[in-house]
Amino acid sequence: MEVRIPPLGLVGTLRIPDPAHALVIFVHGSGSGRLSPRNVKVAEALGVRGLATLLFDLLLGAEERDRSNVFNISLLAGRLVSVVHWIDQQPHLRGLPLGFFGASTGAAAALVATASLGNRVRAVVSRGGRPDLADSALEHVKAPTLLIVGGADCGVIELNEQAFGRLKGQKALEVVPAATHLFEEPGAMDQVVEHAAHWFGRYLKG
Repeated sequence: MEVRIPPLGLVGTLRIPDPAHALVIFVHGSGSGRLSPRNVKVAEALGVRGLATLLFDLLLGAEERDRSNVFNISLLAGRLVSVVHWIDQQPHLRGLPLGFFGASTGAAAALVATASLGNRVRAVVSRGGRPDLADSALEHVKAPTLLIVGGADCGVIELNEQAFGRLKGQKALEVVPAATHLFEEPGAMDQVVEHAAHWFGRYLKG
């Protein structure tokens, strides 16, 4: 179903399987949104496993035209925190364990928001993310965090390794062999799905 999240009216797509035992919020990266085919694929796979999913646009249309906004991590993280507060006001959602699935710059926003939300977030998964952009927030992330990166995503691998070293809690780094930044290679997204589903299945139990 389509939802509009106050106060800005951010547009989102909410899918709730019956029964749902947890909720995963997707945090999109630069140049992407709630209709990203890669994240929709992951959301559909998680839904089959009993996870509710929310894919939403962090930026309004006018804001997206300013390229600097997609790298404004504090702005994106603030939007995400507001979405979590909205979720906690919805009777059918507020009791569900919560996870974040971040991609590109959205992964950094997810980690910054996680650091500020304390124990509310139970697990974080980053796909081809830029967790390094979370900077000092990395040391304050309590939620178990999985970083997934393509084996052929040169430069981004090193940034993920550096961020991984700064994370203090439960963590893992998975490299998908021969995959590039968008995981467009045959079978690459299937591996992302399996890694993410396993991580959320492990840490989002009620």
